[in-house]
Amino acid sequence: MKLGAFLYNFGHHYAAWRHAESRAAAIDLELYKQSALAAERGKFDMVFLADSGSLPSIEDTQSSVSFIYPESVTLLGALAGLTTHIGLAGTASTTFNEPYNLARRFATLDHLSGGRAAWNVVTSTKESEARNYNADSLLEHGKRYERAREFLEVACGLWDSWEDEAVVQDKEQGRYADPSRIHKLNHQGSHFQVQGPLNLPRSPQGRPVIIEAGTSVAGQQLAAQTADIVFTACDDKQEAIRFYRGLKSQLSTYGRQPEELKVMPGLLAFIGKTEQEAQEQERVFNEMIQPAAGVRYLSKLLNYDLSGSPMDEPLPALPREGNTSRALMIMERAGQTGMTIRELGLHYAVARGHLSVTGTAEQVADTMELWFRDSACDGFNIMQPLLPQGLEQFVDSVVPLLQQRGLFRTEYAGRTLRENLGLERPVNRFAHMT
Repeated sequence: MKLGAFLYNFGHHYAAWRHAESRAAAIDLELYKQSALAAERGKFDMVFLADSGSLPSIEDTQSSVSFIYPESVTLLGALAGLTTHIGLAGTASTTFNEPYNLARRFATLDHLSGGRAAWNVVTSTKESEARNYNADSLLEHGKRYERAREFLEVACGLWDSWEDEAVVQDKEQGRYADPSRIHKLNHQGSHFQVQGPLNLPRSPQGRPVIIEAGTSVAGQQLAAQTADIVFTACDDKQEAIRFYRGLKSQLSTYGRQPEELKVMPGLLAFIGKTEQEAQEQERVFNEMIQPAAGVRYLSKLLNYDLSGSPMDEPLPALPREGNTSRALMIMERAGQTGMTIRELGLHYAVARGHLSVTGTAEQVADTMELWFRDSACDGFNIMQPLLPQGLEQFVDSVVPLLQQRGLFRTEYAGRTLRENLGLERPVNRFAHMT
């Protein structure tokens, strides 16, 4: 089983900032350090940071901190010096970056961490981001994925532009590098023109681990072709099994094997010594969510302002064309359950559509084992309601049970993230040329 620790300001519960034990500040290196060290003590594969380039609305700042995202690679650079084994995964958009800058940024992180970097590739979904990056609106969904595919092609080419043997470092002969093993990319595409090479040698992993999260048809196709890990949001095991099988079946189209791609849904756990204690913990958290705040958050997930809709009535018919896979998932659940806007706001403010388990450590481990053994996933991205305390509790109570059952490692397999994930180091595309 593979495990990631999703670090998200005060914690993943929408009202975590209001909890009596929460930290005073969301951007607090000590909070992230304590969380990362707890995950490393638990032998997690990685810590993961989401990111966003906008504030959805100024009104959101009144009751929520879900808009606060420290720039991920900067923060991971700090954590690289505080940890030794755990992977460092950060989010960056292909819509509002350039391949050369991003390739340099993640190659630098991979060098500084000794081969522990991962890039969560996103295309961005909010119009508010476009307006912060010199555009009136987002590119159309299909165009964003077209750009993302070319962006990845360029970035991977840049990471390959230095062969492994390019650095000679012969002090006696005064010869640092072999120019015949350093290659221009000369990419001329629909979205990018990039000469290359990168001004950094090839990094320890060859290239950072690639993570993607799209569940749309276009997102799955891109993941099957380019991703090492896929993060998903799903709270129904049978649905997760269908997604897992469907995605893995696409890998052969690109000459890949099922084990080359790890599927890791999110998991939020309220853990108590008894089931009743866990339920009480969840109740305390949920009572801190103001109904109107839950509706505002639901509006953000749906890309539609629900403030004028009656809270105690079902979700109205909303635009589906061009919307995100998360929004479509919420619409489908609303149609299936008949939940009101108030109920949906509370439900998604708690776990945002991810699997949520409330119970003892044994019950949490049982659920994880069942999903893993039934091939609904290859592991989980752990999203604890309060950080760092919730992650420390998970490491101390659930991880030992997984280890006792032979489901999770007791020691790291290697120093790089690829080694710990059981992924091969990519072959350099230019190696056969010299």
